[in-house]
Amino acid sequence: MKTSNLMRIAAVGVAVTAIAACTPRRPVDTGAGNEVPPANNPVYPGTGTGNVDGGNLGAPAAGSEQDFVVNVGDRIYFDLDSYEVRSDAMPRLDAQAAWLQRYPQVTVRIEGNADERGTAEYNLALGARRAESIRTYLIQRGIPAGRIDTISFGKERPIAAGSTEDAFARNRNGHTAIVSGAMR
Repeated sequence: MKTSNLMRIAAVGVAVTAIAACTPRRPVDTGAGNEVPPANNPVYPGTGTGNVDGGNLGAPAAGSEQDFVVNVGDRIYFDLDSYEVRSDAMPRLDAQAAWLQRYPQVTVRIEGNADERGTAEYNLALGARRAESIRTYLIQRGIPAGRIDTISFGKERPIAAGSTEDAFARNRNGHTAIVSGAMR
């Protein structure tokens, strides 16, 4: 055999070996109760079933920060140059108050935010008034004042990038952040 043919055979052998090494091996069903689940329908230990939603880890733990964010909502929005709580935000704040009543060990910090328009000083003052509006609303719903701190970030912590009306609207917000007491 010529050297070039031997080189080709060796190259093919290396390629076949590499492909075989990358192919996943499946256990053999011995019939002894060790059924192998289909590859697209995994069985996780302890579930006993094969119908698993990929990535669904279940509901957040009651009283956790994730529970608050997912099931209640941690942010409301304001109109331009306003710190008045909008009527569409009231149900969310009512839900926050109910959640905080259910978990009396939790303290929160209300963070007031503004869009990028206006001076830094103006936006800090506006953010402070927004945070205080939310705090007042929650206190009026029975949450003790000592459980609620406020801070203004003005225009320093935007949640939406850009200088569009949509970005401005999203950045005019009040964020209720869990500070302590929630299950983590």
